Amino acid sequence: MTLFNRGRQHAHLFPELEKLRGDRDGDVAALVGRRFDAVIDLSGYTPAHVSATAAAVDTGYYLFISTITAHRAYPPGRTYDEDAPLHDGAEGYGPLKARAEEAIEAALPGRVCRVRPGLVVGPYDPTERFTYWPRRVAQGGDVLAPGRPERPVQFIDARDLADWCVRLAEARRLGVFNAVGPASALTMAHLLDECRAVTGSDARFHWLPDETLVNAGVARWTELPLWIPEDESRVGGMLLADNRRAVAAGLTFRPLADTIRDTLEWDRAEGAQPTNRPIRATTITAAREAELLRDEITVS
Repeated sequence: MTLFNRGRQHAHLFPELEKLRGDRDGDVAALVGRRFDAVIDLSGYTPAHVSATAAAVDTGYYLFISTITAHRAYPPGRTYDEDAPLHDGAEGYGPLKARAEEAIEAALPGRVCRVRPGLVVGPYDPTERFTYWPRRVAQGGDVLAPGRPERPVQFIDARDLADWCVRLAEARRLGVFNAVGPASALTMAHLLDECRAVTGSDARFHWLPDETLVNAGVARWTELPLWIPEDESRVGGMLLADNRRAVAAGLTFRPLADTIRDTLEWDRAEGAQPTNRPIRATTITAAREAELLRDEITVS
């Protein structure tokens, strides 16, 4: 096992493994001339990244972590599979990932597996896009719950994703897969109820409809993680990916309670560290939540 990265964060981890240093924005010299049984590419964001890596290494198998947002649009209320159209152009995260998929397929025909995760969650997640909910529900009291209780949500524990990627590589499995969970449909109400059960809190959920949140200017996906207005034509169905192809290829999921419990334990012990990278969501403040809930609770 060999790790290739810049060595800027958590460099002390995995001391028993070989570590190669470099930068995918220009310095892949450490990879040149190396033969690898398989490559699992976690950080290729552009066609240039994957093309440079493919040119540097000799491998018979390349697993590329893409993203569900490589798809061009998500029809509201409808599921979509891996054959749904990809973004055009090369501006922004999703389109660049789509172009990177094309670049690696062109560089290594017949040797590529493309995995498209949705939201990746669990301990060590630096983004706050899932951690917010176990933490907030554990605090108890009146909790703003976004949208319909029956609204579907999707995410995958990073550990389940990693385990499956290793097994895909061992089996030399090719193809394209939506790596989203859980195994069966999950609603926002179920997620919050499970957070309450795991934490033993007295949280009381107050469901505010999409229209109310939109009119109040609440930021989609970040201020209230996992919330996107369901009727928006471009992103309303983002949490409705079909994962049957991945499940048939061996993707499995740990119990939701384990992900919630482990995430909360990590958050309490360490939590996400401050960063100047634009990956951390700015979640709703307690004052803002109370303001939005004030009228709803008064009417109730």
